[in-house]
Amino acid sequence: MIEEFRRTRRRRIVDTVQVVDTMTDAVIGHLSNLSETGMLLIASAPLADDALYQLRFSLLDAPHRVSPIEVGAHLLWQDKTSVPGQTWTGFRFITMLESELLQLRQWLDSPGGSYA
Repeated sequence: MIEEFRRTRRRRIVDTVQVVDTMTDAVIGHLSNLSETGMLLIASAPLADDALYQLRFSLLDAPHRVSPIEVGAHLLWQDKTSVPGQTWTGFRFITMLESELLQLRQWLDSPGGSYA
């Protein structure tokens, strides 16, 4: 039996939340789940293993949403999905403004979430 040892809870994403690579301004995929420390992205663009990315996304149902959230993220792993051209990608956040972290925490704690 495999046990998971995640430190933070992950909230599933119900609506489609696109993720943009801010260096190219291109949509690279959409969120599957999100935590305070990272995210699971369903990538629709090729991404480099073990690379650093600057990413942006908006949580449409976030309480007191002020602006999109922009993060520096490290791509930890990739795995092909059953859909051609898509990959599961795991990112760890390495930088985020304090105000955006607060916004993310409020969204994570808001009612109606489903957690993984």
